Amino acid sequence: MKRRFAIAAIIAGLLAVLTPGSVPRRAVAQETITLRIATLAPRGSHWDRAFRAWGNSLQQDTNNRLRLRFYLGGSQGDERDYIRKMNAGQLDGAAITTTGLGQIVRPVLVLSAPGLLREYAQIDRVRSRLGNEFKRQFDEAGYHFEGWGDVGQARIFSRRAINRPQDLRSVRPWAWREDPIFTEFLRVVGANPQRLGVNEVLPALQTRRIDAFPSSAYAAVNLQWYNHITHVTQQASGTIVGATIIKKEKYDALPPELQQALDSTAERAHRALVRAIRRADERAYQAIISRGVTAVDITPHQADWDRASRTTRNNLAGRLYPLALLQQVERISGGR
Repeated sequence: MKRRFAIAAIIAGLLAVLTPGSVPRRAVAQETITLRIATLAPRGSHWDRAFRAWGNSLQQDTNNRLRLRFYLGGSQGDERDYIRKMNAGQLDGAAITTTGLGQIVRPVLVLSAPGLLREYAQIDRVRSRLGNEFKRQFDEAGYHFEGWGDVGQARIFSRRAINRPQDLRSVRPWAWREDPIFTEFLRVVGANPQRLGVNEVLPALQTRRIDAFPSSAYAAVNLQWYNHITHVTQQASGTIVGATIIKKEKYDALPPELQQALDSTAERAHRALVRAIRRADERAYQAIISRGVTAVDITPHQADWDRASRTTRNNLAGRLYPLALLQQVERISGGR
């Protein structure tokens, strides 16, 4: 009789474990959560490597409870598509440039204002002073900010020498469809932009629909755009900035210990990414020059570039970012 009761107790216990709705709370807590993050960064790039290292660290720190799945190379579309898919719940996050970030928090576009933040030391000062304010604005817009990431220094690549901003009138320059800043700069200098998505640039270069574009050297190499140009400006007009964001409702649903692990590993990964991209961008620029692309020294016409950049910045003040914010960034970038 005792043996029958023992067997019955064991069977009852197994049924309780296997019955739907009776899974212990502890087992649910150990379920693996995967965050889906999209980026234009190509496979094999420093961004790819940094993201994989971030994901590996996060899995290790959370005992595989939280994982990151990155969709690389624009496989999920352009940055505007990432934002739409995050809002629709089809993606949980994205690593995007200020062009995409500005569709969520308009004032962050001040970081891409032409001629303003040409040196890395300047962008570092501005992000250090204003970073928390930008993070607060993203939080209010429904996004958790995970970390800044650079793309490199902005230069003009072309099939002919661009010495002065007015020279852009004689080429077919690409402007990112969602980028209001370079589009305005081209309007100021009297050039006509060819407005395309990032994934459309390479085919347009191959068919000569466009023959000039703004980019960092590292991005131009990784996206294979540099194969279709003969000249590049020696001096940069600014720094191309990016960041990784997570939909706030997805972040808030994580247990506190997973939030802490996500944030701490993100901080390490993005700090390493910034260092790696800055080194890689300079190497990419030197590699492009060594392969026969002509470096164009624009310093003899720097006054023209400064005038066009200043006009563009001021035109966009009040439309994209407050004038007071622009003035604050100008003070900080100058070391004040």
